[in-house]
Amino acid sequence: MNKQRLDKTISSQGLWSRKDAKTLIRKGLVCVNGVVQKSADAYVDWDSDTVTVEGKALQLQQHVYLMLNKPKGVVSATEDKEQTTVVDLVPDELMRKGLFPAGRLDKDTTGLLILTDDGDFAHEILSPKKHVQKVYLAKVNGSITDEIIEAFRTGVNVHNEYTTLPSKLSVVSREEDGDWGKVILREGMYHQIKRMFVSFGLKVVELHRIRMGRLDLDESLEPGQCRPLTAEEVQLLNTREEIAFED
Repeated sequence: MNKQRLDKTISSQGLWSRKDAKTLIRKGLVCVNGVVQKSADAYVDWDSDTVTVEGKALQLQQHVYLMLNKPKGVVSATEDKEQTTVVDLVPDELMRKGLFPAGRLDKDTTGLLILTDDGDFAHEILSPKKHVQKVYLAKVNGSITDEIIEAFRTGVNVHNEYTTLPSKLSVVSREEDGDWGKVILREGMYHQIKRMFVSFGLKVVELHRIRMGRLDLDESLEPGQCRPLTAEEVQLLNTREEIAFED
């Protein structure tokens, strides 16, 4: 059983200090399994007990893992004095002390982003040695040719700075103002997809991440919305692809 003191349990959620938690308990604003609990040193079982503060249930788990559908105009950071961050989008009931984005998406890039307070987990899914796949939809201001598709397959030399690992590019649709492509990567260099296309004279005008590992973006999430991952989804996220470019 995973038991902790009630005041420590409440403060671990990141919204209140230990002192705040004791005050809430003393005022009768905390319930355990539906019963008001006024003892700060009472122990609760995170695996079976339900704790509410001012009527709102706490998410009792050691770490939190959130899926965010990142909108445009938001930076992948924990705090910024001038811009909205992805952490700012997390509702109070899901907020946790130490929450941060596991990886980043550019300010103008949208889609799947993971937020967590678990540093070891973030390292596992972000480590270059793990090659956890990431899948994007990219719109460019021109045509995606067979030459470009082949170059992605073998590795693109980016401005004579580095050569990317082999990736997969396929055409999703062709429109008058440019093509949509699906890009599957096994690495995440700075502005990588944008720089790969620039090598062929194309500008990426839309970029949207739809998958990490085997975890797909929940299409029911509106831009800016997030939700906790299930235990099964956490495993999907941390699955290393044995078949390098399986769609």
